[in-house]
Amino acid sequence: MTPPLSPFATLVLAFELGCVAAGLVLLWRHGLSPAARATRPRLSAWNAPWPEFLTFAASVLLGTFLVAALAGLVSRHVGLSGHAATIANGAGAQFGMLLGVLLHQRILAPGPSTSRPPCGMLLRAGVATFLAALPVLLLTAQLWEWALRRAGLPTARQDLIRILTEIDSRPLLAAMVVLAVVIAPLTEELVFRGGVFRYLRTRWPRWAALLLPSAFFAALHVNWSTLEGLSSALPLVLLAVIFSLAYERTGHLGTAVVAHACFNLNTLLVLFAGLGP
Repeated sequence: MTPPLSPFATLVLAFELGCVAAGLVLLWRHGLSPAARATRPRLSAWNAPWPEFLTFAASVLLGTFLVAALAGLVSRHVGLSGHAATIANGAGAQFGMLLGVLLHQRILAPGPSTSRPPCGMLLRAGVATFLAALPVLLLTAQLWEWALRRAGLPTARQDLIRILTEIDSRPLLAAMVVLAVVIAPLTEELVFRGGVFRYLRTRWPRWAALLLPSAFFAALHVNWSTLEGLSSALPLVLLAVIFSLAYERTGHLGTAVVAHACFNLNTLLVLFAGLGP
């Protein structure tokens, strides 16, 4: 017999159902309706020569590996182990990616300054993007997990999600939350949407420009030695495509950053309520 839900879990479940209902409305209004499909993209082209893009990619990769390696050395020096070492290494990789992007934008290939949209507009657009994506992602996740089971493949969740459920240190938990809700959305959107997708969308067929960075983004969330996180692969590909479409539609990367942060925050909320796997 299934134990009754706690009051917090019941509240979170009601919140999730409300989000799905709102998402269905927004999905039609802003994504599937004839008026929405006729909306012209506002994202300007990145008219950079290919050596500049290679410089961007090299800066990101170099920053990721160097800072992650430094974080690993520091972790061993101070005696970190287990989940603490994993979180430190993950944070190092994220900050390294961010450092690589900033190095390219500020020093190697600085571009013209652009006006910043109002924060309220970005917040509304990002939340609407997350809500519209939610029902699609939930359906995709169920179908994908069913397909994996039928194929005899593992359906274990991502390493970091498992770690979140096992952490018993409040400082480590707080670090994970900040990493998931603040740092990772900013860094990954700057790289995959603001960098790779924006460069490819005017040079490759649109479907390929949407799919390639999305597939790479999802692949980074899978442990390919154990296949942990494989159950999240297809939903994450779809999520990344939706982020790219929102970025293209609004012309503001902040829309994708906010949507990404909302998605990660919602995932944490579901896990903390005991509704997740």
